[in-house]
Amino acid sequence: MNKRELYDSFEELEKQTKFTLSQIERIKAEMGKVIEKNAELEIENKHLREHLHEIEQKQKGNKEGTELSKSRKNLEKLYEEGFHVCNVDNMYGSRRVNDEPCVFCQDVIYGDRH
Repeated sequence: MNKRELYDSFEELEKQTKFTLSQIERIKAEMGKVIEKNAELEIENKHLREHLHEIEQKQKGNKEGTELSKSRKNLEKLYEEGFHVCNVDNMYGSRRVNDEPCVFCQDVIYGDRH
């Protein structure tokens, strides 16, 4: 190998090395962006899971809050069969006239369930 070929080989090797270095720098920059985006998505995912958990807890609480106790279900059944379940004017157990709604009975069954 003569000096010219040797010099040209070094020139070519230098070009390839610079090209490889530029590719590495570009890939490194892209990798940094991917890592940053991944971290953002992990944080967002965590927040969404926490929010979903809060919503599920609220729905669970609302569902439990709307469910009647066993005794109130029994009163509701008696009321639906046409009897008073309130004690206004000693009407408990008496037939409702024409199955008219009674707000006092409904209050006993559905009111203040906290």
